[in-house]
Amino acid sequence: MPTLFDTPPIAIAPNIWLLHGYVDTTPLQQNIDAIAAQTPFRHMHVPGGHSMSVAMTNCGGLGWVTDHTGYRYSATDPLSQKAWPAMPMAWQTLAQSAAACVGWLGFVPDACLINRYETDARMGLHQDKNERDYSQPIVSVSIGARCNFQVGGLLRRDAVKSITLHDGDVVVWGGDARLVYHGVRPMKAGLRCNLTFRKAG
Repeated sequence: MPTLFDTPPIAIAPNIWLLHGYVDTTPLQQNIDAIAAQTPFRHMHVPGGHSMSVAMTNCGGLGWVTDHTGYRYSATDPLSQKAWPAMPMAWQTLAQSAAACVGWLGFVPDACLINRYETDARMGLHQDKNERDYSQPIVSVSIGARCNFQVGGLLRRDAVKSITLHDGDVVVWGGDARLVYHGVRPMKAGLRCNLTFRKAG
């Protein structure tokens, strides 16, 4: 997977890093199309019954899902009852290299949540806390239209800053920041996909 990164990582906050323009996203989008052909994007429902504005699918050994029973990881796609598509090796290499750029060595993701944002889609402030091992970082890759990424603190009431993310940008966070609240403000226009790599099992 070709990377374009040639400038130092930018510290958004303690233990949260932006790798600006880190990767050529053209092959990533081709991989997404192939994965979605096997496990289509869908608008999952949260436990309260509302449908998420962001469409999702997964690849890897585990996939993140939500329904009326709660949030969790599953080894199979609830729609097909089949295993999620394998994570492309180039994606695993990308996640590992981005994590290593900011000091997290040995990251081996077993789950990749693929989000698709269209106009007005958003992701409310939340913590990634369904994983078993919080010692591993999160690696998030932006593809397509720009977005306003929100980063808060460990409490929902903490102050939030907004960072504009562009195609090819990668955000990595972990350590004391592993459970920070984060989200995406409503998309104004365009199509954006996001790959979120995690060690879930």
